[in-house]
Amino acid sequence: MTFELKPDYEQVKRRYMAFWEREIADRPPVCVTLPKAVAKPFKGKAYACIDEKWLDVDARIDETAAALESTDFLYDSLPIAWPNLGPEIFSAWCGCPYGFAQTTAWSRPAISDWEKDFANTRLDMNHPLFKKMAEYTEKLIERGRGRFIVGLTDFHPGGDHIAALRGGQQLAVDLLENPEWVKKALSRAEGEYYAAYGVFYRMIHEAGMPTTSWTPLINDGTYYIPSNDFSCMVSREMFNEFFLPGIRRECAFYERSIYHLDGQGALRHLDALLEIPELDAVQWVCGAGNEGYHRWVDVYRRIQAAHKGIQMMCDIKELDLIFETLRPEGVWFSGISGIHDRETAEYAVKRIARWK
Repeated sequence: MTFELKPDYEQVKRRYMAFWEREIADRPPVCVTLPKAVAKPFKGKAYACIDEKWLDVDARIDETAAALESTDFLYDSLPIAWPNLGPEIFSAWCGCPYGFAQTTAWSRPAISDWEKDFANTRLDMNHPLFKKMAEYTEKLIERGRGRFIVGLTDFHPGGDHIAALRGGQQLAVDLLENPEWVKKALSRAEGEYYAAYGVFYRMIHEAGMPTTSWTPLINDGTYYIPSNDFSCMVSREMFNEFFLPGIRRECAFYERSIYHLDGQGALRHLDALLEIPELDAVQWVCGAGNEGYHRWVDVYRRIQAAHKGIQMMCDIKELDLIFETLRPEGVWFSGISGIHDRETAEYAVKRIARWK
């Protein structure tokens, strides 16, 4: 497999495959991107409304391609484009009213009464936004063929999907007052999500692309990023009862997975997640204002002690402490701040290569 924007793809792929196995090919994978000296120009269009801008996938693909062409993907960075229509697009396909803002999209709850509304919140593959996502993905594949990698969209299934259907605050109440409805909704949505995932996975797989998404790991087979941001609002007991079983099945559904653990409120669930045999890695997002590897050494060591991989986002000044407190096997440096030129990048990568 070759991509013009990543001529050493096969060598880079070996490092990612070793990462999934918590092993080392020659060194841990390290991602560094820098702007090219001469950027590819892109002239945007004017739109009558924000919806037109979001749904003009041809122009958005032009903009994405121009950005990729203007970037140097150094070391293990990959030229990836994924079709983005907002983080709750799966919920929109299932009946949530959906709107676009300047830089994101948002949904409104579709279930005000479980008895009356539940039947009307099923996955609709004829939904205009489902068809738009299929068009978007297909056109990205054609544009990227032989040049860059095309990924899956941000689906946000599971508990976050039910929170979108019902509203987060109301769902928190439902866990106490309507637990059987919550479990029924989770069960139905699980099968619907696998069906939707399969549609877009097949499009990418049949085009000869590796599987990737908004977290730029790769796998030749199925891969994705399980998550549950709503889990910050629930106890360990409720998480284990309502959401953990579905997350276990989701991890088993994929060949490779990395869990998106977002926020300090979600840390209470880490140990339960680490017990999932099929989960390969963890993406810990500490939240704005809480950055600093030294604050989370224990979290990363717990993850590694459970034989899970780690997505590491750090500053170049933190490398010494990382080397002192972790093993290199199963660590992926997805971003290192403080690197602004090739010389600094080379210095950092050489240090990581010597890490034993």
